[in-house]
Amino acid sequence: MKLSKVLGGATLASLLLALPALAQDAAAPAAEAAAVVDKGDVAWMLVSTMVVIVMTIPGLALFYGGLVRAKNILSVLTQVFMGFSMIAILWVAYGYSLAFAGPTEGGLSAFIGDFSKFFLSGVTLESRAATFSAGFELPELVFVTFQLTFACITSTLIVGGIAERMKFGALMAFLAIWFTFSYIPMAHMVWSGPGLLFGMGAYDFAGGTVVHINSGVAALVAALVLGPRMGYLKEPTPPHNLVLTYVGAGLLWFGWFGFNAGSNLEANALTAVALMNTVLAPAAGALAWALGEKITRGHASALGAMSGAVAGLVAITPAAGFSGVGGAIILGAVAGVVCLWAVVNLKPMLKYDDSLDVFGIHGVGGIVGALGTAIVANPSLGGYPLDGYTMGGQFMIQLTGVIVAVVWSGVVALVAMLIVRAIFGGAKVSEAAESDGLDLSTHGERAYN
Repeated sequence: MKLSKVLGGATLASLLLALPALAQDAAAPAAEAAAVVDKGDVAWMLVSTMVVIVMTIPGLALFYGGLVRAKNILSVLTQVFMGFSMIAILWVAYGYSLAFAGPTEGGLSAFIGDFSKFFLSGVTLESRAATFSAGFELPELVFVTFQLTFACITSTLIVGGIAERMKFGALMAFLAIWFTFSYIPMAHMVWSGPGLLFGMGAYDFAGGTVVHINSGVAALVAALVLGPRMGYLKEPTPPHNLVLTYVGAGLLWFGWFGFNAGSNLEANALTAVALMNTVLAPAAGALAWALGEKITRGHASALGAMSGAVAGLVAITPAAGFSGVGGAIILGAVAGVVCLWAVVNLKPMLKYDDSLDVFGIHGVGGIVGALGTAIVANPSLGGYPLDGYTMGGQFMIQLTGVIVAVVWSGVVALVAMLIVRAIFGGAKVSEAAESDGLDLSTHGERAYN
């Protein structure tokens, strides 16, 4: 009798203890329906955002600054710094809204959003942005700020194409126009649900078309319209401080981890894939460029190694979350060799003065990466494609994306340069100002005494 009472009490107690679990099971469908904001994802995205800022200022600024002549270093640093500052404000004013808000179909939704989130209207502490996993979201403010850094570095990459000869005000006006009519539509077309290339299934994990082809083509067009520097191809214009360029290259590589791995929008295994590929592709690019230099020019240079690493970083950007490690190594190596050819052979052949080889590395490397993504995503090569992938079909989609990016950015850059040239009575500084150096003639300062 006592035993039965004990057993009865134990049974009752176990049932009571089981009630919370039963209640949780009953509520499971409702819980699954509610999206979760994971603090680990949020923390990773905040860190990624900050390191992409470091990638731009001081990373890109120092990389460019060391490559120009001593009399122009402050002008390049200022152009990158001020370009970043301006685009950041334009992004929250209307850039984010036009890139990621608006109707999901109809009208111009395949090309551009609307002004419904003008100056972040409706972006609150409670509003959310989707990630790539069902049931997980980010605070929208985190997504807005992360995307802001992409807009800023893409626009300031163009500085390298026109370095040492463009009026400061003309450059700022050009960047504002190009950002509005090229960067924003390309970001919308590739990364927004109703976007044209997104709907076609284009693969661009972190910005091969949106960032690198887009900015590389704009830099080339701006350089062609602006004209070459005085004495171009007649007298040498060697970098004045490769140590600064080395520091900048290191900061670029570091920041690229946030750029590529952060683009997964979550902290998980695929993030680690993108991060690993962001180590391997630039390493392969540096080695391939150096080897190519040794074979063709008799020496492997420090600048070549750094340039090859950047070429590898550019190429892996669209493929970062789609490629396996073998594909990343191959893609980086191919980019190193092709970009070496573009800088050493193509540029002198066509005689365009892309001062710091923005087109030769970002434009050409971006094309290599965008097309190569269709190949390295193949699961037989260790890739991670999306459902419905076929290599031939994906290659044609990638080729379409490349053509759209080249034509769109090229036309916008040309129109923007013509507008700026008309407004400023020419976009190029005077011969006297160029001879004195833009540090002194534009900013009234000298970097070195």
